[in-house]
Amino acid sequence: RSEINPNSKHLKLFDLRLSDAGIYTCEYDSHTVSISLHVFELTISLDGHFLPNEVPELTLMQNSSHHQPDLIITLFNSKNNTVRPKLLQNKTRQKYILKLKQLETVDSGTWICHVHSDSPLINQNISFDVKVLGFQNPDFERKYATVDSTVVLSWHLNFQKITWKEGFTGQLNWKQQESAIARELLDFNVTAGGKQHETKKSSHFQFEISGSKPESTIAVKLPKVHFNHSGQYQCQLAYNRRYVQSKIELVVMKVSANPVGPLPRGAKMTLICQVSSPLPSNAHLCWERVNGTQMDNKKSKQHEVKVEVNVSAAGLWNCHLIEDNERKISLNYAVEEAPVWISYVVIGASIGGSVLVFGLACLCIISGINWQQRRQRAKRMAQARQYLLENKTCQCQQ
Repeated sequence: RSEINPNSKHLKLFDLRLSDAGIYTCEYDSHTVSISLHVFELTISLDGHFLPNEVPELTLMQNSSHHQPDLIITLFNSKNNTVRPKLLQNKTRQKYILKLKQLETVDSGTWICHVHSDSPLINQNISFDVKVLGFQNPDFERKYATVDSTVVLSWHLNFQKITWKEGFTGQLNWKQQESAIARELLDFNVTAGGKQHETKKSSHFQFEISGSKPESTIAVKLPKVHFNHSGQYQCQLAYNRRYVQSKIELVVMKVSANPVGPLPRGAKMTLICQVSSPLPSNAHLCWERVNGTQMDNKKSKQHEVKVEVNVSAAGLWNCHLIEDNERKISLNYAVEEAPVWISYVVIGASIGGSVLVFGLACLCIISGINWQQRRQRAKRMAQARQYLLENKTCQCQQ
């Protein structure tokens, strides 16, 4: 593991180990030169391959021919910011174990371990790589969509960005409610060479594996969103039996009217704007009449899933989902006024219905009176027969 340059007489050591520490002496004619070699060895847990929220440990070992100096260790992360680890062990000065804080995907990159000693004077930088596999998305995000719209849900992976050289797998699950059973929509795997393969697993509802997407992205397309497509979409990565996940909650909004159809003159209609799950405290629904006044607007209360407004005239209404004073999605509903003949038909039907009800009521009353009279007549006849039988009355011929 060593060679000597015949011209310069330099000694080169390969694959340096802790056991190589010591005093190296060069003798040439009457000259003698000695050099003390101080060797450091830095190792990182899990070979530097982590998932978010995992806690790495660094082990720094030193060896020399003299006493082991007390080292001052300073760490710099990939952004060159100082990191203050927790020192777990320093009894013999030969071995230092440093425990870092939980990692995030943004911590990926080259870190520096700076080793310092006053006696002997040591200022040594040791670089090491930290790779944190995960999502460039947040752990949880909320996405809004309207019924019948097209929506694409995507998760951006960082394995190419950090030059991850290990294979891993993953899957995308969906469940409509937190307590519901999760359904697997697709699974995927990424090879050590960075090749990505996806397989569709579920036909529970219509969705597509999006083809026009950036590299290192898992994406599904819902070409026509239904109200029951709402829920939690969870993408999960698995590496060496360790897992990390990212969720997107899809909230779907729809509008409807009761009763449905044109609005007859003088009638009323209720417009309903509804979302599939409770909104956060910084969001609400709002009905707004186009070219209307502020008095026409109607807002939902905190955490309500729907808002209703009563309408008595034709016009165009918009329902907005507002979050942090920003309109996220909107749906409109056009209230149309029924033609005049329909109004007359409605009025006639109402009058006819009233007359019919009144006629039925009168018929019931008359039938009731007749039935009561027949009952009383039958009762009197029965009493007369009973009277004749009891008195044994007979009629004699003259």
